[in-house]
Amino acid sequence: MTETKTNTEELAVPSNRTLKSVGGINTQFAVALLLMVIIVAPWVAYPIFVMKVMCFGLFAAAFNLLIGQVGLLSFGHAAFFGGASYVTAYTLKTWDLTPELAVLTGTAFAGLSGLVMGWVAIRRQGIYFAMVTLAIAQMFYFFCVQFSATGGENGIQAVPRGNAFSLIDLTQPAALYAFVSSVFVIGLAIIWRVVNSPFGATLAAIRDNEDRAISLGYRTSRYKLGAFVISAALAGLAGATKAVVFQVAALTDVAWHMSGEVILMTLVGGIGTFFGPVVGALVIVALQNYIAGYAIPISVVTGTIFVACVLVFRRGIIGEMLYRIGNNRKN
Repeated sequence: MTETKTNTEELAVPSNRTLKSVGGINTQFAVALLLMVIIVAPWVAYPIFVMKVMCFGLFAAAFNLLIGQVGLLSFGHAAFFGGASYVTAYTLKTWDLTPELAVLTGTAFAGLSGLVMGWVAIRRQGIYFAMVTLAIAQMFYFFCVQFSATGGENGIQAVPRGNAFSLIDLTQPAALYAFVSSVFVIGLAIIWRVVNSPFGATLAAIRDNEDRAISLGYRTSRYKLGAFVISAALAGLAGATKAVVFQVAALTDVAWHMSGEVILMTLVGGIGTFFGPVVGALVIVALQNYIAGYAIPISVVTGTIFVACVLVFRRGIIGEMLYRIGNNRKN
C-alpha cells in the first residue's frame, strides 16, 4: 500500500512546484494578459468555441487545485461537472430561475456532492482514493440514466438562457460572452486566492509531507476535505456555465470519459501550474473540434497526445516552459 501511494503521489505533482507560480511572471502582468486575451478572443475565434474553452479551462483548473495543491488524484470529478449541469438545466427549464441563480444552485449541488464524496474518499489514500471517487461517480452516472428528471439518455435539451439578474438578455451573443467570461475570471480568482492563503500553504505542506503536518498538530483530513469541496464546487460552476452556453445537459458530462478528459487536459497543460490546465483545455478542445470533421477517432488522437506528453513533455506545456525558463535564468 505504501509503494502504491508513493507512485500515485509522484504522478500527481512534483513536490517543489505549487500553483502559486503564475507562469513565473509578474502577477499583475499575468492578469492583464489574461483579460486582454479574453477581450480579443471573440474577434479571432468563434465565440462559442472560446466559451467552451473557458468552461473546460475552469473545470481543469478546479481539478488541478486538488491534484496540484493537495496531491489527490480524483477519477470522479465528472459527477460534479455533469451534476451541476443537470441541476442548472433543470432549474432553468422547470423552475424558471434566472441564470445566475440557476448557476449558483448547480454550484451548491456540486459542493454538497463533493462534501459527501470527499467524506467517504478522504479516508483512503493513493490508488484507493482514486478508485473510491470513480466508483461513486459511476453510481451517480447510473442514477442519472434512471432518474426521469434528467431525461435519461436524451438528457435535458432546449434549456432557456433567460435574463441574468432579470435585466441582461443572454440570448444576445455579447451578453452571453460577458457572462461566461465573468464566471471564468471569478473562478480563477477564487483558485488563486485559495492557493495564496494560509489554507493553501497548509495544503501544500500536507501534499509534501502529511506525516510531518500531522506531527505539527494539523488535522489533515479536514484540510483535504475542504480542498475537495472547493474543487468540486468550482468544477460544478464550470459545468453549470456550460449548460447555459450549450442549452443542454447530457450523460456525456457525467460519464467516466469526462473525468479522464479533465485529467488529460491538466497533464497536457502542466500539473501544478496556474495557467497550465487552461492551456491544456484549449489544446484538447481545439483538437476535438478540428478532428470532428474527419473520420479519425478522437480517442486515438487524444491517446497519442497523452503518450507524446508522457515521453516529451513530462511537465506539460506550461510546466516544461517554466522549467526551461528557470534553467536559463540559473545559467
